[in-house]
Formats: sequence, structure tokens, C-alpha cells
Amino acid sequence: MNERVRASRREILGWAMFDFANQAYTLLIITVVFGDLFTRIVVGDAPDYRLGNLLWSLSLATSYLLVVVCAPVAGAVMDAASAKKRFLFASYLLTVVATAALYFVAPGYAALGVLLLIVSNFAYSIGEAFIASFLPGLGPPRDLGKISGFGWALGYVGGLVATVFALLALGEVSEENFQRIRWVGPFAGGFFLVAAIPTFLWLRERGTPRPLPTLRDALATGFGRVRGTLSRLRLHRDLAVLLVSVFFAMSGIYIVIAYAFIYGAQVIGWDEPVRVVMFVLVQITAAAGALGFGWLQDRIGALRTYRITLWTWVLAVLLIHLTPELSVLLRSMGIDWQAQQVFLVVGCAAGMSLGACQSATRTLVGLFSPLSRSAEFFGFWGLSLKLAGAFGLVAVGLLQAWLGLRTAVLFCALLFFAAWLVSLRVDQGRGEAAAETGG
Repeated sequence: MNERVRASRREILGWAMFDFANQAYTLLIITVVFGDLFTRIVVGDAPDYRLGNLLWSLSLATSYLLVVVCAPVAGAVMDAASAKKRFLFASYLLTVVATAALYFVAPGYAALGVLLLIVSNFAYSIGEAFIASFLPGLGPPRDLGKISGFGWALGYVGGLVATVFALLALGEVSEENFQRIRWVGPFAGGFFLVAAIPTFLWLRERGTPRPLPTLRDALATGFGRVRGTLSRLRLHRDLAVLLVSVFFAMSGIYIVIAYAFIYGAQVIGWDEPVRVVMFVLVQITAAAGALGFGWLQDRIGALRTYRITLWTWVLAVLLIHLTPELSVLLRSMGIDWQAQQVFLVVGCAAGMSLGACQSATRTLVGLFSPLSRSAEFFGFWGLSLKLAGAFGLVAVGLLQAWLGLRTAVLFCALLFFAAWLVSLRVDQGRGEAAAETGG
């Protein structure tokens, strides 16, 4: 049996600082600023922006499909060569460079924007799987919920810091303000570059690093270990079923992350101050959700916590769709709230669910992963996440082109409900026992 000993506080902080750093990319590029900039200004097919939305979806989906191809093999090679930090560092540098280059994406340069989005989001996304693969070695099973929740919470703090500074310095997304707002790429890349330094100073590489194999040997090793893992999945059936559930849940979450602020601009028609307030509220509630539900995971179990978050997501999506009607209902009751104000309240429910759900899934994968094959198993987790992102974004991109963005968002509620149904076949105790017997 592999013994899992809690890492030092400094090492755990170093691990969590990568979440702190990379949230600048997630929020500034994918969620808050660049998505709106790309669809409304760079592509600019007013009034409904359906082409811009579709190109946005296809760009992100392509990057996720590349992760699907690369993550499991990379994870196997990382385990074989004890090279997690080397792979993490390479993904980090590529993310920084490609993100900074988004400065050159101007109106009429949609093709360049698509290319840089694919490269930067691929590097960022595969780095998520790389950093997550360190989690099983940071503590015993009883502590992984708190450690994972701490990482997510610190990530939302990092996103809050980066985005508040960016919004104050760069201003609103508009054609008139383009020369300032185009600096969002270099700002996000620079923040990631500096804030992730503690990760590479304090996070340990467990195992003795060995020279990386040649490309041919690396592919042979990687595919060989992946085939071995697939053949043994019957011994890790709870992990396999969990990944199917995660596929549906993360399909919905990736849609929300990629379209939340686009939805606010195109459907709700919010003002700039409301956009800023929404961002702050979502970050605070997401951090609170990650910490609070991380604590809950270690008391009622990560699986039960995960199922609760799926139902909160179903409710949040339905409220997002009904925001205009809720505004009318409140006004009929004498409460003079515009749709954008109702959307702020709904955003808090979505924010809490966001941090809690992602933290719970990462904890479960950590609990179900043997220490000796953690990078490989988290490679499959990354595969499930990014395949989910590709599926969800292509689906919602096509649905919004056909039905409009407001109707298309209801697809997310179906995805979260499907994730809950599949999760009923997972047994947490059995999954942990399989991990402790080894790979």
C-alpha cells in the first residue's frame, strides 16, 4: 500500500500558486474581456454576433481536442521519466508567449485570433492537467478536499486581483477603446509569468528525474502505458464512470465559462459598471464555494458533495435563462430591478457552483488515482475535461447559430442533469480501495 504523507505548507502554497497565476488567463482571455472583444469587435457581425460566437466556440473546441490527443500520452511519459515539472514549465512558457501575442489581433484579423486562441488555450489547458497530477502526492486522502479547495480558492483570488487591475487600467470593451483594451493579452501573459514563479521554486518532483526519451520512444512508452491503463480500467471502474459524469458536467461548465460575459453583453445588455460588479461577485462566491465545499467534502464525502453541486448548477442555468422574466415579475411586485440586476444575483449562484464542482471532481480523481500513476490518471481526467469542452462548445455554438444564445444556454441544464444520473453509479469507497491497491 502506498503511504500518502502531507506535504509542507510551503509546497502546498507553491502548488496552489499555479492556480492563482493561471486564472488571469481563464478570466481575462476566456471569460471576461477577450471573448467579448473577439466576438463583438474583432469579428463584429452585429447585431446577433452569431458568426463571432461560432468562431469563438470552434477555436476553443479545437484547442481542447488537441489536449484530448496529447494529455494521456504526456501524462504517461511524465510518470515514466519523473518529468512533471519539466512538462509543466513548457506549457507555462507557451501559454505566456501565445497569450501576450493576442495584442496583435485587431478588427479584421479573425484568423490570427483563432490561431492564437488555439495555441494559448491548448497550452493553458494541458497545463491544468499537469499541475493537477501533483495533487495525490500532497497529502493523505482525508486532506485532499481541503488542499484542492484551497487551490481553487486561491485561483479565484488571483483572478480577482488580475482582472480588477486590468479592468481599471484598460477600460471597457469597445471600438473606441480598442488601443487600450488590446493590451489584455500582454497583461494576462505577464501576470501568469510572474505569479507562477513560486510553483517552480517550491513544488517538488517526486521520484528521480530521468532523461526524456526520444520522440519515438516517448510515444511508444506513452501509448503503451495508456493501453495498459485502459486494459485495467475494470479495476478502476468507479474512476471510469466518474470521468463520464465529469464529461457531462464540464461540458456545461466550459459553456458557462466561455459565454457568461458574452451572454451578459449580448442577451442581458448590461452596463460596464454591472459587468465589473458581476466579475467581483462571481470571484468571491466561487472562492467561497471552493473553500466551503472543500471543507464539506472531507465531512460528507467528495462524491456526495459533487452531486449537490450538480443540482445547484441545474438551478443556476434555469435562473440564467429566466432572468428577463424574473425582472418583469419583480417589477410587478413593486421591486424595480432591471434584468442586469437580477443577473447579478443569479451570477452568485453560478459562481458558488463553479468553484465547488471543479474542486470536488479534482478531489475525486485524486482519491481514485494510484500514486505511481497519478500523472497518467490525471491525463485521463484532462482528456475527459477537454473532450467535454470541445463537445459542449461545438454543440452550443451550433445551437446558438440556430436558436440564439438565450435558448441555447438551456442545453447546460440537460448536461448537469446527465452528469448527476451517471454519478449514481460511482462508489467512492470502492474507488479509493482500488487506488490503494496500486496501478
